[in-house]
Amino acid sequence: MKNNGKLAVLGSINVDHILNLEQFPQPGETLAGQQYQVAFGGKGANQAVAAGRSGADIAFIACIGNDDIGQRIRRQLADDGIDVAPVAAVNGESTGVALIFVNADGENSIGIFAGANAALTPEYLVQHHQVIADADILLMQLESPPETVLAAARIARQNQTRVILNPAPATVLSDELLSLVDIITPNETEAQILTGVAVTTDDDAAKAAAVLHEKGIGSVLITLGSRGVWLSEQGNGQHIPGFRVKAIDTIAAGDTFNGALSTALLEKKTITESVHFARAAAAIAVTRRGAQPSVPWRQEIDRFLLTRG
Repeated sequence: MKNNGKLAVLGSINVDHILNLEQFPQPGETLAGQQYQVAFGGKGANQAVAAGRSGADIAFIACIGNDDIGQRIRRQLADDGIDVAPVAAVNGESTGVALIFVNADGENSIGIFAGANAALTPEYLVQHHQVIADADILLMQLESPPETVLAAARIARQNQTRVILNPAPATVLSDELLSLVDIITPNETEAQILTGVAVTTDDDAAKAAAVLHEKGIGSVLITLGSRGVWLSEQGNGQHIPGFRVKAIDTIAAGDTFNGALSTALLEKKTITESVHFARAAAAIAVTRRGAQPSVPWRQEIDRFLLTRG
């Protein structure tokens, strides 16, 4: 018997080193930054935090280094309402690192070192099989080893746990993995890599969604940045507009969207209502700097929706 409304997140944990510059440096160019920040990140952790802060009952399967920063991150995750029992400290590895440039338009350019995230292997996953089996939803991204993502999706399918896959960072995925996904949430770039369709219009989004439906995915949500989301269920598509806000920093906007989306679905909101809730959370996040520091709490999302609809 499943616990009601339980979320499992499988993914990465990083320390983000963020430098704000007027523009991205060209090869051989040195630029002075305006602001430097160290913040906790990683797509898995960001999405787990977004789900925890927005009210989900969540357990997080991940790995940190056996170092001071890893232990600080683990404590912070617990403070954000996350069950961190499945987060392991790996001897001889450093906690993952992301080096991030942010330009004056709020766009980012990122380099990643996996570190302990590479230890999130299928063998490690076996220890936490039950976390996925007991969950109603499994949320994953692609900063973990691909064989682990596939193994987790298989466990989820065997236990009637819905799989939400945020296919980021962008990469080609196997038909087997796609066939195990219930809801997929690519941005325009990721959708093009998965389908071969360049997404610039709603018609393009519908074509890309059709390719993913053919792979066996029931619900396709193509995130379009400030333009909103293209939502397609079994081929029935609609454009859900975004909220107009002044973006300062888009780091973790997509992660916030995915975590909040999972929370709303666990609360039995319709998928359209869930997208609306998730868009509100992401809209708040882009008005703040950093990854996890930008992720809103539930009362902030509710208040935003009250004032902005």
